[in-house]
Amino acid sequence: MSIHSVPEKEIVVIILYTSLFLVVMAVVLVAFFYFSRKKIIEKELEKKDLILQYQKEQLYAIIITQEEERKRIAQDLHDDISSKLNIVSLNSHLLNAPNLTESETAEITDNIISLTTKALENSRKIAHNLLPPVFEKFGLNAAVEEICEEFESSKAVKVYYKNEIDFNDNETDRHLHIFRILQELMNNSLRHGKATEIWIAFKNNNEINTCNYEDNGIGFDAKCIDNQKGLGMKNIESRILFLDGTIKINSEINHGIDVMFTF
Repeated sequence: MSIHSVPEKEIVVIILYTSLFLVVMAVVLVAFFYFSRKKIIEKELEKKDLILQYQKEQLYAIIITQEEERKRIAQDLHDDISSKLNIVSLNSHLLNAPNLTESETAEITDNIISLTTKALENSRKIAHNLLPPVFEKFGLNAAVEEICEEFESSKAVKVYYKNEIDFNDNETDRHLHIFRILQELMNNSLRHGKATEIWIAFKNNNEINTCNYEDNGIGFDAKCIDNQKGLGMKNIESRILFLDGTIKINSEINHGIDVMFTF
């Protein structure tokens, strides 16, 4: 009996140890998968938080840009329109003064006509900056051609524009973002970059619409993050976000700027 009982005990012990080992391994595997999954979830949450933070920053940039634009329009209305209309009002009251000579009446009338004409011209300029009539009537391509001509009329810069895309007239809202991006880039090239030449090209590469923008200005150090954090750049990035596009900016000091964005 003892000879047969010893192996049976050993078998029981082996089974117990094996079972215990398997249980421990199962616990270890469950713990491993649990913590691995937990880390994956944490990373996903961190990624979502970063995306939300980025979207908040872009939204904040848009709000700031809109407020700056409103201030500029209000200032233009006050300086160019209101001041002239106030003088027109004063001159109009002068016409009611007694004993005015014919020459005085003619002079006051001429002043009223001149100031009214200037106020109308300035109001057209303000309206044009808000939404160019050419853009509204003829679309993005015509609006870009017009702004290129306007910049060239200053005799300070030469603009080379080429378009290989047939723009859809039903995407006016999206096209306005593209126009504003180019407007911002061109203003920066002239004001800050001191550029004398600008190149703009719309192309379709592998079913992806792209815009290549270059100038020969003084450029900047693109590696310095602070150089790409200005209000203008945040405004551009916000518009790119709305277009579901991407943007790459390359620049070196004294070597101009090279921008490529998709939309």
